Amino acid sequence: MQVIEGIPELRKWIKSESKRDRVLVPTMGALHEGHLSLFDRAREAVGNNGCVIATIFVNPTQFGPNEDLDAYPRQLESDLEGCRSRGVDLVFVPQADEMYYPDRSVEIRENQLSTGLCGSSRPGHFDGVCTVVAKLFNLTQPDIAVFGEKDYQQLAVIRRMVRDLNFPIEVLGGATVREPDGLAMSSRNAYLTKAERIEAPIIYRSLCEVRDDIAEGRLKSGSEVEARLAEKIGRPDFAIIDYLKVVHKDTLEPLDEVERDNYRLIVAVFFGKPRLIDNLGPAL
Repeated sequence: MQVIEGIPELRKWIKSESKRDRVLVPTMGALHEGHLSLFDRAREAVGNNGCVIATIFVNPTQFGPNEDLDAYPRQLESDLEGCRSRGVDLVFVPQADEMYYPDRSVEIRENQLSTGLCGSSRPGHFDGVCTVVAKLFNLTQPDIAVFGEKDYQQLAVIRRMVRDLNFPIEVLGGATVREPDGLAMSSRNAYLTKAERIEAPIIYRSLCEVRDDIAEGRLKSGSEVEARLAEKIGRPDFAIIDYLKVVHKDTLEPLDEVERDNYRLIVAVFFGKPRLIDNLGPAL
């Protein structure tokens, strides 16, 4: 496995591998099993003869003024070991001054799918995401890119950017990896207190129960679905709902009427200080 920090060296490597299919998995590090599963998905997509490229970059432009960029966990050595254990061919680990000029004046903005949900409480976040992902696409020139489904809005936004800007890239989603009790794996889970960690799986249980109610015809309107979710997820005293929505699986538009195959349940909940996100669609 090769580790590259600079753009000139990266471009040289990409040129040398121009005849091999490439798949990109962008990350901000602090890797857990959910991230590592994306490398497995990438290898499956590109085969043993292709290249799996991971990027580890804590992107400053997607952090808001009230979000602590400096507190984001950085554990490069263990991250590199995780990449190595999953057969990643190249890891690109740039510094911020390698990725952004001091007088930069160009960014990419998506103004439809990114305005609600997390975009409502994190203004500018998805501008930063789109800009850095577009830069990574240009630098690594992948045939395929893999993003986790746990951040479903991000996945939808990236797919829209690829479509609208004509990137010749196939975007694949990687299924959410969960703890045995159903809690979606996240680096934020480490900040849960013991009591919060015991209660946190109520998010996934509630999503599953509401999904079953939709499938069996007990819930049909968007307002009914959201009210039921709020009732279930909000039971612990310390659970503060940031948002919970039932949206169209492709456009992320709120749904007045929920059909059995057209929706995505998406939630963000504060359990104490940590903000946990999760989502679920119809059972396959």
